[in-house]
Amino acid sequence: MNASMLSYILFSCLLLSVQAQNCSVREIIRYTNRLLEERSLGCPCRETAGSSCSCLPIAEPGHELACFVEGTEHMLNNNLPSNATIALLNRTFQVQRDRNLCESLARGKQCQYKTKGDVKEFLNKILRTYQAINKRRS
Repeated sequence: MNASMLSYILFSCLLLSVQAQNCSVREIIRYTNRLLEERSLGCPCRETAGSSCSCLPIAEPGHELACFVEGTEHMLNNNLPSNATIALLNRTFQVQRDRNLCESLARGKQCQYKTKGDVKEFLNKILRTYQAINKRRS
């Protein structure tokens, strides 16, 4: 193995390590706050509703990423306002889950929850989760 190949491998490992620590915390907090500011996202949670107001999973600790993926996919499928922001969050959560980038959140690829909530409750769960990660880093 030559020196340039070794340098490339070390640099790649460094990038992966930084990426794993990053978790896109600040971006997720910013986008979630932006969504929470929109009044059009508030509607009651009805288990039997077939509309965009149907209930979203409120994740059990350690299963957040899988539930965030599931919930944002549901939001996208129901054409909620701010689809671009929701799509960005959904893709970020998928990458974090699939690549195990946020070790404190990833315990599996299936969403586990005991309760469901409306869109605002779901977004607040995302916000609280990533604020806690951000606080631990500070």
